[in-house]
Amino acid sequence: MPITVDDLQAFAEAWNRHDADALMEFMAPDCVFEASAGPDVCGTAAIGREAVRAAFCAVWATFPDAQWRSPRHFVCGDRGVSEWTFTGTQADGSWVEVKGCDVFTFRDGKIAVKNSYRKNRPPLPPRAGA
Repeated sequence: MPITVDDLQAFAEAWNRHDADALMEFMAPDCVFEASAGPDVCGTAAIGREAVRAAFCAVWATFPDAQWRSPRHFVCGDRGVSEWTFTGTQADGSWVEVKGCDVFTFRDGKIAVKNSYRKNRPPLPPRAGA
């Protein structure tokens, strides 16, 4: 069964719940996650279910209040895109609010590749009273 916009919305909702089990239900057995940052031309690539799950969880460890707001999705055949505004606060109180997107490749009704991009905006100083 092909991936739909409704599937991408459910995937986004799982991200906002910080639900790694639900996220991995969408991922192919040999999935790849290309993070938006890292030393390689692709950012940092996590390959395989265990590595991808660990990379997803690392996002929440870095930003315990991480949210992907106002998602918009489209699907065309075996490719799809989700646009969002990411917000999150780091342990030192600095925070990020930035637009980004995920570019997906689908295979056999699962996400084979999640390639993440976001604007390169430096963290903002802690909010007053935080």
